[in-house]
Amino acid sequence: MAPLATVGILSIGDMGVGIAKLLIAKNYRVVTNLEGRSQDTHARVKKASIEALPTDSSLVSTSDYILSIVPPRDALATANRIATAFKTLSAPKANPLYYFDLNAISPRTARSIATLFANQTPTINFVDGGIIGGPPSLKEGTWSLPSIPISGPHSLTSAISGAHLQQTLNIKHVGPEMGSASGLKCCFASTTKGFTALCIQSFTTAKSLGVLPNLIEEMRARLPNQLHNAERSLPAMAPKAYRWVKEMEEIAMCHSDEGGFVGEGKGIFDGVAEVYRSVADETILGEEKTERRKRGLTAEDVAECMREGLTKKRKKVE
Repeated sequence: MAPLATVGILSIGDMGVGIAKLLIAKNYRVVTNLEGRSQDTHARVKKASIEALPTDSSLVSTSDYILSIVPPRDALATANRIATAFKTLSAPKANPLYYFDLNAISPRTARSIATLFANQTPTINFVDGGIIGGPPSLKEGTWSLPSIPISGPHSLTSAISGAHLQQTLNIKHVGPEMGSASGLKCCFASTTKGFTALCIQSFTTAKSLGVLPNLIEEMRARLPNQLHNAERSLPAMAPKAYRWVKEMEEIAMCHSDEGGFVGEGKGIFDGVAEVYRSVADETILGEEKTERRKRGLTAEDVAECMREGLTKKRKKVE
């Protein structure tokens, strides 16, 4: 049976590989470009049976859809790469190329990417989007899916396998305005990654005070759901902290631009960005890789790693 459509994914991290596995299972051809990527990424691609193409130009010419799932700091550069590659094609594509920006960026950044495509490659259909939830996973024959809100003027109804792709990836069109979907993602992540950052600070300070077991005991008695979330989210955070620095800055921008809160550099999420910057740059947790976890496998050890790193920083300053 011929594949339904060809989907290019940039890049193949945890989320990218989960989406790729789902699409392959549903009879889509999934491709990527591995130029400059790490050995870990090469291994993920091979294990997931994703087809590796040699250049961005080959990716663009082959794909019906491109899903950008990169660290937020790379969202604009990745869009520019694809626009540049598109302009090198020797012949026009038979069908429109849909470019989904599914990165954790602010509406302002999403609109700037939309403007980039409109100015450089207006025949690319740009779709503002985001991913809410963890990577797709198969359990006992049933796929567990994140939600993918999208917004903007481009509908998938007339696209190749559009309706099927929308159902497969749990895509929900939330409005015609560019930036609505990325803004929804920012608002949701505020409540999840914001909570995780609060727990990082709370658990680390409690560890330094010698009362972390007491804090956990009190939370277990009075805030069991919050404790469960903390014990789940803190260990999962470590390999992703470097990505979340820019995401928190984008969230701060969203709340300033769209919500009317205090200006950039003064908001809550500018502070949250600094928490994740400390994790990534000032502790051993910043060295953690998803495939090779050593430290921070429990909330308690996350607190200990943070205490160690911040103590060293304090001594250097003194």
